[in-house]
Amino acid sequence: MRTSMNRLIRASQKTCLHYSSISSKTSFSRLQRPLCGDIQKPFFNSFFQTQTYSETPKSVFEGNILRILQNEIQYESDYAPPKEPVTTLGSFTVEDRPGEQWIRLRRKYGEEDIQIESTMFDGICPAPKNSDDDTDEDADRNMQLRFSSVVSISKGENDSVLQFVCFAWPDRLEIQNVFLLRRDGTVVKRHAGQNFKDLEDQLQSSLQEFLEVRGVSEELAVSLHEYMKNKDKIELIRWMGNVRSFIEK
Repeated sequence: MRTSMNRLIRASQKTCLHYSSISSKTSFSRLQRPLCGDIQKPFFNSFFQTQTYSETPKSVFEGNILRILQNEIQYESDYAPPKEPVTTLGSFTVEDRPGEQWIRLRRKYGEEDIQIESTMFDGICPAPKNSDDDTDEDADRNMQLRFSSVVSISKGENDSVLQFVCFAWPDRLEIQNVFLLRRDGTVVKRHAGQNFKDLEDQLQSSLQEFLEVRGVSEELAVSLHEYMKNKDKIELIRWMGNVRSFIEK
């Protein structure tokens, strides 16, 4: 999406220069019209015939925007077009609304209700270090797309919710914090949250396994990234279509 938006910006800048040029030429021709009796009528016919939407400079500008949007929509639709969104990811059911910048996954695991809410991509970030031997320069050379996910696990009528705040990388889920909340979102105790990296290594490993057996795993992170990349393209095409419809009215 970042590449497509950059392409739109460059095209819009060209449109502004084109509009400025047309406006100055049009103003000049109007000011000089009483002194330009020798200008031939066909010249004006050919000039105005090139304007698709109207004879006013404003409409020329809007016409160029519409042309750019249509070209971008066509490009995104023809070049690696988006796929029909899947309705399941692993053992999770996908809840996705058109135009929303997040999705929700749900599943049952025994008596537990598991819900994952994931945003669209947060941005491009350095990949987390795989080992202590990795340097900051190694991470900088491996920039990756990342988004945030919140995993909530509740049990039947139990009033508590165990919640994990994670970063979803292309091949892994990185737990950031662990919370114990009530269903209404309030904390169960004063110190309800805990920075995951501050926990002992054995406890970290146990909590990661706790999520993995429930399907919140590296495989799910891979599937989520593929889904979000597809959704990103779908939402971009939808957004450009909405802007085009607004300008056309």
